[in-house]
Amino acid sequence: MQWLAENMWVVWLVLAGALAVTETLTLDFTLLMLAGGALAGAIVGLVFPPLWWLQIAAALIAAVALLGLLRPTLLERVRQAPGYRSSLDKMVGSAGVATAEITTSGGEAKVNGEVWSARAVDGTIPAGTAIEVYQIDGAIAVVYPKHEALP
Repeated sequence: MQWLAENMWVVWLVLAGALAVTETLTLDFTLLMLAGGALAGAIVGLVFPPLWWLQIAAALIAAVALLGLLRPTLLERVRQAPGYRSSLDKMVGSAGVATAEITTSGGEAKVNGEVWSARAVDGTIPAGTAIEVYQIDGAIAVVYPKHEALP
């Protein structure tokens, strides 16, 4: 226990590594910013081993600063990168099935295993018809019959 108290920087370093590795599963930069805070705690722990409260304060301040200042900039850069497509953009062109009759005013379709409110590009699409997503309008998938040309 004495060794741990004197080498708390190791715990901070392991925590930073675990958070950074876990970030690869989420890709939203939150855990990476927390890893940066843990790294700050490790540096303070290496320089001032007995001051555990200073380590915690440094970790918290660094994490909050990174979350507030660096993360928004990183997210914006990633979203503006060439080739970036949001999950909604990726829905365009996806195939599905009309689960209820779809008209130009509304209906329902199953796309990629999810049930969506849908609207037909033109005309009426009977239930059970294979459809393709033309665009996403808010929370509504605008669709057309898969084996027909767009009007």
